[in-house]
Formats: sequence, C-alpha cells, structure tokens
Amino acid sequence: MTQQSESATAMTATTVTTTASTTPTTDAALSAALSAPATGAPVVPGVPGAPLTEPRPPGERRVWPRSFADRLTTPLPGLRGYARFAREGAIRPGPEGLADIPRLPYEPQPLPRADADTVAVSWAGHASWVVRIGGLTVLTDPVWSRRILGTPTRITPVGVPWSALPRIDAVVISHNHYDHLDAPTLRRLPRDTPVFVPAGLGRWFRRRRFTRVTELDWWEAAQLDGVRLDFVPAHHWSKRSLHDTCRTLWGGWVLTAPDGRRVYFAGDTGYGHWFSRIGERYPGIDLALLPIGAYEPRWWLRDVHCDPEDAVRAFQDLGARRMAPMHWGAFVLSAEPVREPLVRVRAAWEAAGLDRELLWDLPVGGSRVLP
Repeated sequence: MTQQSESATAMTATTVTTTASTTPTTDAALSAALSAPATGAPVVPGVPGAPLTEPRPPGERRVWPRSFADRLTTPLPGLRGYARFAREGAIRPGPEGLADIPRLPYEPQPLPRADADTVAVSWAGHASWVVRIGGLTVLTDPVWSRRILGTPTRITPVGVPWSALPRIDAVVISHNHYDHLDAPTLRRLPRDTPVFVPAGLGRWFRRRRFTRVTELDWWEAAQLDGVRLDFVPAHHWSKRSLHDTCRTLWGGWVLTAPDGRRVYFAGDTGYGHWFSRIGERYPGIDLALLPIGAYEPRWWLRDVHCDPEDAVRAFQDLGARRMAPMHWGAFVLSAEPVREPLVRVRAAWEAAGLDRELLWDLPVGGSRVLP
C-alpha cells in the first residue's frame, strides 16, 4: 500500500529496538561477505559469485525485534510532511488521468506448459505473479480480490483466473501492506501450503492456521524441493494497523532453480543502493520483476516507490538480463495517469540503449518462458 493510502493511520515510524535472534547485515558486513573466500560455503550450481548462506530450517520458530524501523532507508514522513500532503496532495489522478483505463493492456492467456526444466512467469496483475521454476508453482504477493482496503475497485480484472491455477507449491510475501498481503486471497489456499515471509510476519499466518511458515531476515534463504528462496532488502516499510509501523520486515525474493537460473521479485521498493548489492551477491539474474507504478506525488513517494526511470536504473544496477514491469495497471494507488508508467518505462528503456526484446512489458494475464 502506498504511503498516502495509509496517511490517516500512520504518523511516524516506531523506533523501539530489541535484540534479534540474528544480527542485521550491515553494509560493512555485506562487503566483507562479498570479498571473503568461499571456504566451505554453499554456492548455487552453475552460478559464480559470492558464497551464499546455508538455508534456514523450514518452519523454525524465531525471536525477532519488536521493531525493524532501523532498517528504513529514510525516515517516514513526520508532521510537517503530512501537513504538506494535506495542503497539496492529490492522491488519485483526475478524469484525464483515468481516461486511459480502457486502453490498459489486458490479455489473459493460458498458463504455459511447465516441467522441471521450465522457468516461466505469468502476470496476474499488480505484484502477483505465477512463477514456474524447478518444477514448482510459486505465487508472489497473491491478490485476487477485486478491492483492497483504502483503494477503489481494481481497474483491470485479475489476469489469471484462480480456477486456472495448478497446485500451488509455495507462496512468497514481500511485506504486509494490503495490496501485497491479501487475507481473502490467502484463505483460498490449503493451510499446508508452504509460505515464505519476512521476519515478524509468521505470527499473522499462524493465526490463520497456516502450518508451514518460514520467516527470514535479509540475506537469509530457505529451500524447497531444490529451489532456493533468498529474502533480500528493499527500500520500503511495513504497516497494517494503527500501532504496528515497521513491526515486521519488508523485502524482495531471489528464486534460484536447481540449474542456477534466477528470478528476482522486488516486491515494493524505492530506488537505492540495495540493487547493486543484490546484483553482486546474486549474479546472473535472468529476470527481474520490478515495480514501476504508484509514484506521484514524487516528493511523497520517492523513497518507497520506484518510478519507471528508477526501475530501469535498478535493472542496470542488478546486472539482470531481462526486466518485467509490475505494480501498475491494477489498482489506482497514487496520482499519476494510469497508463503513464508503461509509456515512461518504454521511453526510459530506449533512452538507456537497452535491447527492446529484453523488456518484457507484459499485459495483465500475459506470460513468458525463459529460453
């Protein structure tokens, strides 16, 4: 959810800190890890680069800090920022900005056939992807609801009907905002579905009787049937109610197939230094799923949401081979015209001199298979 969507309930970030069961990875620690020799550390087959951490045990119960506010890239807006927003803030586009809703790309297609050697993605809309990798079907931030708290009804239908989904082998969640963590959608899943979530969010799932919940800190990993799932940093925040600002972590996911092919799902994020760090630690990302929408007014959202130009810079920082835009065209969360993110990302891609074939600007419901 965007910051302005929650402005009625959030004033400043909570700043309480306690001792975690794992020490947060600082920039210095990460740099040391990247330069350390690979003595006995596991390396994903076929992928050169820094040694990766051992996968955590599935479903382990862990003790987390009361707050992750120390992970914020920049402070959340204070009273002065909210006063400016109340004075200036347009939180939705005007009639002209909504006029292109009928032109939004919506082309639902059957899911591609997939076997253990297939890596494919299908865009259901917003940040919801059906990722086929290593023989698994993984959902990212599944939101199949027509409406989420604080926003109008979605402006394009879900691109992949729930009835068309194969068995879901895993779900990964980036953070707890309502447009990424949707309780009505998750209620449709069997309670023994493996779910992989940020630190502190496991309790939310266990209260809903999910039995296979794995919580991870930044730079930690889990493994499921040969597919590695690494939780990585993002420039964002978390909140679901009046009193839980930054009580759970936020981030993205790097999914690595047994043959070393990688898909990076950024979740929700602003632009910043983490992209180059992720690219260093996980070289050879084959496809980066990056957000391009919900960015205006820029002074309000710059720190937590990429605009299209930011997303192209992030793609280059990652050293990824292909990019698929997301986080636009489903919900009206901010003030930019609804089709502008697509127009601007195509222009930014061309301005950067990048190969047009490597921009997978899918319609809602579209799919692509990695070669």
